[in-house]
Formats: sequence, structure tokens, C-alpha cells
Amino acid sequence: MSDRDEFGAFLVGFIVGGLTGAVVALLFAPQSGEETRALIKDKSIELRDKAQHTAEEALAKAEAAAQEARARADELARQLKERGTEVYTKASERGKAVVSDVRERGKTAVESLRKGKKSDEAAA
Repeated sequence: MSDRDEFGAFLVGFIVGGLTGAVVALLFAPQSGEETRALIKDKSIELRDKAQHTAEEALAKAEAAAQEARARADELARQLKERGTEVYTKASERGKAVVSDVRERGKTAVESLRKGKKSDEAAA
């Protein structure tokens, strides 16, 4: 927003400066009133066209920047989604491996308890 405000201030300053320069030049020019008025009219039309052209260029640049930002945001969202899917898949696989390992350890522990119990009964 700050860049936009600075550009607007620059544009206003540019236009005001141009108008001031044109008026001063016309007032000090050695011409008749009719010639001066015609010159003022021509210069004001020219200045208006330049201002309109500058504004159109600024708008085109702003639209291009917005489109580029939108494309970058879409790309970042796509990358984030891919990364999230990868992390979820890896976590799921690790979780399954841990569950499988715990099951195997549990089975082994139960079997050794059963064997220990049978050997205790045989000894008794």
C-alpha cells in the first residue's frame, strides 16, 4: 500500500510540476494573448494525454504484478500441499511400522511368559 501511495504522490507532483512549468513558460513568452491561449490549450491537451498514458502504464504494471503474485501464491500452495502429503505418508508409514514392532514385541513377551509359566508348572 505504501508503494501505491508513493506512486500516487509522485504522479500528482509530476502533473502539478508540469502544469506549473507550462504556465510559467507561457506567461513569460513574448506572444499575443490569442496565441498564448491557443498554446495553453494545446499544452493542456498534450499534458492530459501524457498523464492518461502514464496512468494506463501504471495500471498495466500493477495488473501484471498482481497476476505474478497470484501465480506465485498458487505455486506455493501447490508445493505446500505436496509437502504435506509427503509428510503425512511418511508419518503413516512410520506409525504402521511402530505398531507392527509393538505387536511383535508383545507376542514375543506373551510367548516367553507362557513358556516361563509352563516351565514353572513342570518344575513344581
